Amino acid sequence: MPLVDFRKEAEFLFDEMVARRRDLHQYPEMGFEEIRTSGIVAEQLNQLGFEVQRGIGQTGVVGLLEGPQDGPTVMLRFDMDGLPIIEESGEPYASKNVGVMHACGHDGHTSMGLALAKIMAKYREQMHGRIKFVFQPAEEGLGGAFAMIADGVLENPRPDVTFAMHIWTPEDVGTVRVVEGPCMASSSVFTITIHGFGGHGAAPHLANDPIVAAAHIVTALQSIVSRNINPQESVVVSIGEFRAGATFNVIPDKAILKGTVRSYNNELHRLIYRRILEMATRMAEAFGCKASMETIAIVQAVVNAPGPTAVVRAAAEKIVGANRIVERRTMASEDMGFFLDEVPGCYFFVGGRNEEKGYIYPHHHPKFNFDERAMIDGVAIMGEAAAHYVLNSV
Repeated sequence: MPLVDFRKEAEFLFDEMVARRRDLHQYPEMGFEEIRTSGIVAEQLNQLGFEVQRGIGQTGVVGLLEGPQDGPTVMLRFDMDGLPIIEESGEPYASKNVGVMHACGHDGHTSMGLALAKIMAKYREQMHGRIKFVFQPAEEGLGGAFAMIADGVLENPRPDVTFAMHIWTPEDVGTVRVVEGPCMASSSVFTITIHGFGGHGAAPHLANDPIVAAAHIVTALQSIVSRNINPQESVVVSIGEFRAGATFNVIPDKAILKGTVRSYNNELHRLIYRRILEMATRMAEAFGCKASMETIAIVQAVVNAPGPTAVVRAAAEKIVGANRIVERRTMASEDMGFFLDEVPGCYFFVGGRNEEKGYIYPHHHPKFNFDERAMIDGVAIMGEAAAHYVLNSV
């Protein structure tokens, strides 16, 4: 088998990756609207001789690279969608689609996926098995992974192992975050509606104020994590939306709270929702109001399997060095969990922070950007992990 120097290969394609990433950055597209992006992906894969499928999960693209010898199927996933954010980065390649921005690095992910496809295509004749390159739409909370699964992305052929990565600005460029077991939290949304009795702001005693009840509910919910959950568990309960009233001197009839629950444990998730409902209904009753709650499950926890995680860790050690690997989890969420629930694999993070260049802003921030050298690390590590199965097979 050829001994592939994936770092050297990625460095050779660095300028090409940067150019493509910056082009994609200028024309971001929202989930399930990635028409231009998916067209570029499909065209590039076709030129490389891949078997290409379009329209998987609406705007998703799948490229299959199959070697002449039998072996395992490795699935590599890259997301493509942007976010509804007005960009403030000030970069010359800033978004030209006003109100839409690549504020999470998916432009880099797509560019890395195409670069790795180009590298692996060079070694097709030496491959045992096949690599399934999956370019996913609508990762940002719209269910792109679920849509691709529903369209059969995990069949014909079914993957034996799967990998995905994310450029991560909480970590410095040149570092890699990889951890066995849960690495990202399950995420769900809840909406609490408090029904009261409106009235004039000058006569609050004649009303049942849903705003006061809602404010007490927000405060009470903060005690769930501190008083109902084992301190050794990781759980988040956050309220991100509070809507009530239309003017300063009118007590409204209702107030609406919207929030999220994050955890690594499905049983805890159910306990948290039971406590939210109990607190909301009883607190509302204490103020003469009534409360109802609706919940939406968005994604499940991203859980890395032991074997594939060990492969990624070994690859990362080779590319960046053992002292540059960190083991930390995050309460952020990702729909890669749907794939990992079906196929064992590993999801890892490639550091993209660079304070000297001003790449310090968090994901989903209007000034978000990352050190593009992170793409070299990502391509090289992903390539090493895939090669473990299809180029180094006995």
